[in-house]
Formats: sequence, C-alpha cells, structure tokens
Amino acid sequence: MPTLERDGDVFILNLGDDENRFNPPWVDAVTAALDEVEAAGGPKALVTTASGKFWSNGLDLEWIGANADRAQDFINTVHELFARQLLLAAPSIAAIQGHCFAAGAMLAQAHDFRVMRSDRGFWCTPEIDIHIPFTPGMAALLQARLSKKTAHEAMTTGKRYGGADALAVDIVDAAVPEQQVLALAVEQAQALTGKDGKTLGRIKARMYADAAAVLRDPGLNKLGE
Repeated sequence: MPTLERDGDVFILNLGDDENRFNPPWVDAVTAALDEVEAAGGPKALVTTASGKFWSNGLDLEWIGANADRAQDFINTVHELFARQLLLAAPSIAAIQGHCFAAGAMLAQAHDFRVMRSDRGFWCTPEIDIHIPFTPGMAALLQARLSKKTAHEAMTTGKRYGGADALAVDIVDAAVPEQQVLALAVEQAQALTGKDGKTLGRIKARMYADAAAVLRDPGLNKLGE
C-alpha cells in the first residue's frame, strides 16, 4: 500500500512494492497522502516513487470486473485523483523506477515533472491493445500534458517507451540509471520547495482548467464507452 514520508521539505510518496494497481483502498491511500501534502504549511514539494518492478500498472481490472456495480463510482474517484494531482498546490515530480502503464502513466503525467529509469522499464498507454477506449477525462489529461504528435502516437499505437525514447519525445524530463532516479527527483524537488503553493495552485488551475473540468464531469467519463 502507498506510504508517505517526509525528508525535510520534500514529501516522498511510495506507491508500493507490487504492481500498484488502482483499486479503492490504493486510491484512497494516495488521495489521503495528497491531502496531507496540501495541508502542510511552509516550503514543500512532492516526489512520487515506488519500490518494485512497477511504478504503477494501472487500473485493477480484476477488481473492476468483480465489482461491476461499483465500477463507475470508482472510475469517478480515479478521475478526481488525476485532477487533484494535476492541480496540486505544490511542485511534484514522479520518480519512475519501473514500468508505468495505462492509468499509472496518466498519474505520472499529472505530475509537474518526471524522472525515469533509463536502463529498464517502459511508459505505455496500452488501451488500444486491451480494447478499452480512453475516457474523455483520460484523453484530456494526456493531450494536455503531451505534444500533439506524442499524444497521437502513444494513444493510438500503444507504443512502449523506454527511458531514452520517453525523454526524446518529452514524456519525461530526465532519464538516468535506476540508482539515480529517486535521488535526482528529490534534488529537483528540493530546488522547487520555495515556490508559493497558493500561487502555484492558481497557475495550474488556469493552465489546466479545461482538462480538470472534463476529468471532474462524471457524466462524460463512462468506462468502456
């Protein structure tokens, strides 16, 4: 399960040591961590990492399949998590030490910056290959955070981007060996802790108003449609 620690002015959210799939307890834990970060006063920044082979492997499709009566409400909470992260009133960096797929890739793009492992691991939005269309909110998030060319390629082909490939098309902002990923992310986050959170939150809210509005409209975001 996700855990939150603090190293000076930098909060470190560890998503877990397994596939870190999105199910209700997992999403609730991440949301609670964002609540804690936002409630903290003074200088701060957030680094989101994980401990195992995966940063996040996306939605827990097994849980969704077994809970069809609750699935749409859950998808709404996932969209709200994306919006919360996108508009977070603190600098945020995703330290991607492993595979980052589907909803996991979307959560990574909702961070301000990304540091990815260069030697192994992929960033991928495989919805085209698993026959699950992007919801309008998911599409809006990815299109807001990727260039038009990269968004088209990633979303329509399901291409797997290694660290160097992801850096080349600006999916991530740095690609370094595994042992440097978290350290670099924390270093970069520390340099941003002095940014005023209230001002930053307003800037993001205006930059990403359209994407956030679509993410937060449950009438638009029907899974599988």
